Order: sequence, then structure tokens, then C-alpha cells
Amino acid sequence: MPLSLAQMRRNYTLDGLQEEGAPDDPWRLFGQWLQQARDTEQAPVEANSMLLATVDREGRPHCRVLLLKGYSEAGLTFFGHYQSAKGQELAANPHAAMTFFWPALERQVRVEGQVSRLDPDLSDGYFDSRSRASQLGAWASPQSHPLANRAQLDGWLAQTTRRFDGQPVPRPEQWGGYCLQPQRMEFWQGRADRLHDRLDYRLHEGVWARNRLAP
Repeated sequence: MPLSLAQMRRNYTLDGLQEEGAPDDPWRLFGQWLQQARDTEQAPVEANSMLLATVDREGRPHCRVLLLKGYSEAGLTFFGHYQSAKGQELAANPHAAMTFFWPALERQVRVEGQVSRLDPDLSDGYFDSRSRASQLGAWASPQSHPLANRAQLDGWLAQTTRRFDGQPVPRPEQWGGYCLQPQRMEFWQGRADRLHDRLDYRLHEGVWARNRLAP
């Protein structure tokens, strides 16, 4: 029997999201929700996991799961290869979107804005904090480019390991950080009977305006 998806649904009843309980600044609410996701036992171990959506030169969207590595009022930061598919897409079109989903809390946050590269010193600092194995991997893997087989990648890793034997691993020039500066942040709280709460924050001339959206 084929899997039936039409009847796969759950009723969301954990919480609500009212204007009087939401701050004027979306960053405060984002921080609260992220901390609660980290503290929830049933939540995924990586509460900072997110979907990053980009658009290529032909206008085709692409999406993948990444890890958020920092946030402040300046934006949300993540890292990767500048020559990867997402790196090339961001170079062609710096507008991107993120989605965080915390099913244990029945919550979702959508973020939209413009992406720029981090200052090299910040990328250096984060790279230095990574494990040596991850540092070597950043050198060995031409991310998103075709491979003949797994053995080819293993061979490049072995070469890289010998190259940096007994010395620190510097950050590759083609690897570094990005910062998404939000223009929009939407907070979604699941509610019963699909009548969910949605609070939408939009930035205009440095001021956040908040509106409720129909579910």
C-alpha cells in the first residue's frame, strides 16, 4: 500500500502568540525562542539548524539545511565555501531567506534579508575555533563540485593532512562567513484547527513595524 499523506497532520495546542506578549523588537523574541528551543528536552540537539534559501542567476531557488553560528542586531551569521553552489548564488543575488522550525515547541521563524560576507578577521576567529578535522575538511573539499567517487575526496583529505602536518591549519581564502541582515522576521506559533498565530516584523528606515497576519 502506498503511503497516504493526506491525513498526516497534528493539532497544535501548546501555546499562543499575542501582541501584548511580544516585544516591539523582533531580536528579543528570536533570542527567547532560540533559548527555549535549546532548553526543550524533546527539541533537536541542534536548535540552531535552519533552512537557507538562495536564488541563482536564472532565478531558480535552492534550499539547504545549515547551522546558525551567531546573531545580533547586525544580523545572523553562518559559514561555508565561497565557491560552493550557495556561495555562487549569493554572489549573483545577495537576497536570501532563512527558516527555523522547532516542532517540539510548535514554532517557526522566517527571516528575509540581504547577505554580505563577514569581515575576514571574524571568519578567521571562527575557523580557529573549529576542530582540526573540520579545518582540514574545509581545505580538502571543493564543496558542491562533482567527484569521481568517495575515494577521490579521501585522497585529497590525506594530501591535506600531510601538507599541514605539525603546523596550524589556516583558513582557506575560499571559506568564510556570511551575515544576513534581516528586513523581515515572521514568528509563527501553531494553534488548534490551523488557526495559527503569525506576527510579522518589517524594518523600515531603521524602525521595526509589527503586524498580525492571517493564518
